[in-house]
Amino acid sequence: MSSDFDLAGADWLKSSYSDGDGGQCVEFSPAHVQTHGVVPLRDSKLPHGPTITMSVTGWSSFVDAVKNGEFAV
Repeated sequence: MSSDFDLAGADWLKSSYSDGDGGQCVEFSPAHVQTHGVVPLRDSKLPHGPTITMSVTGWSSFVDAVKNGEFAV
């Protein structure tokens, strides 16, 4: 899913599932979930790098799969 949202001033939150030692760091912008119904994501180690945007349904499915251990670590 692509978007033309301006994320320059977005507030980002690190996922509670992100690794605490500096690796595996996923951040999302909750304000865009509320205002646009999409979930912007980025790598916290590259805050000025690329972002991806997912539908809320897609993000929910991904989070459920992580919680259920459907991905190899």
